[in-house]
Parts: sequence; structure tokens; C-alpha cells
Amino acid sequence: MSQFRVAGSRTLTDVGFLSLSEELIEGPEESFTRYAVHHPGAIVVVPVEADGESVILVRQFRAAVGRDLLEVPAGKRDVEGEAPEETARRELAEEIGRRPGRLVELCEFYNSPGFCDEYTHLFIALDVITLDSPRAVTAEEAAMTIESVRLDEVDELIASRALTDAKSIIGLLLARRYLAGEYGGLRG
Repeated sequence: MSQFRVAGSRTLTDVGFLSLSEELIEGPEESFTRYAVHHPGAIVVVPVEADGESVILVRQFRAAVGRDLLEVPAGKRDVEGEAPEETARRELAEEIGRRPGRLVELCEFYNSPGFCDEYTHLFIALDVITLDSPRAVTAEEAAMTIESVRLDEVDELIASRALTDAKSIIGLLLARRYLAGEYGGLRG
């Protein structure tokens, strides 16, 4: 049991889907202030190609780092009451024009709990089907490129810094273990 607790919170600003708050923390010997970014949560999906050896990634511009990044499809949980599995299905359709036959949740994690409460559900998508009419919802999604990457290339992509996105690294490494039958007793 933690010796610390949030004793009070004050919203400083709301910007789009994010808010920034000042948190009063009470500890065993003193109280102090921290700042927290509040996020609606996210999903991450590793879509596996029919060969079972390749996955579908997207390359997209990320304003926060000022460049394109190679990533697994992902999205915000910004639809009220939508289950994580439904968000995963929606995001796959929007980003890569595909639908999963099966979704298996591999893990859940906080992305950066030192300052943000973003909580992510990570899925592997199996038996992926191409939609007749893929739809890009935003200009960013329309500008994404879709790339097929072999799972046996993932280590080299990480080592060469071609793949630097944490959620994608986590997802790809867990997906590879899952497909090999080595992940928590779960099997594809």
C-alpha cells in the first residue's frame, strides 16, 4: 500500500482531448505538487499478414518529434463507452483499411506514468481481411503509408533505430512471442 495519495486536483487547462492538472500529493512526511496530463487512453494493434510471418505497419508524421515514425496502427479511446476491441477494429479500418477476424489482447500498460495517465490496450489482429472501401478519416491518416514488415526483421529495425516507437516495439516483440506460442500460454 502506497504511503502517498492524491489529496486534491485542479485542472489548469484543456487542450483538445488532453487536460493538464495540478495534483496535491500527501506523503508520510510532507505534501508536494505534481503536474499530470490526462489522456482518454489508447489502443495498439499488431495486424498479422496471412503468411503469419509479417505484420502491417504505418509510417506517419508525428508533430511532437517533427518527423515520420514507423509504427503499429494505434488510436485514442475517444468514443464514449466504446470497448477497447471496438476501438481496435475502428482504428484498423481507418488507418490500414483492414478488419481483424480475431483480436487477442496481449497486455495493457501505462505509456509514460511519470507525467501522463494514458493507458493502452495492446492487441494482436489475426485473420485480417482487406475492406472493399478503406476510409481515411483525417489528413494525417490519408498521408500514412502502409508497410509490410517481416517479424524476423524487428530486432534489426530496433537496433538500427529505424523503429523507435515504444508501443510498437512492445507490440511487435509480444506478437512475435505470441505467434511462437511462447507468450503466457496464449496461442494463435
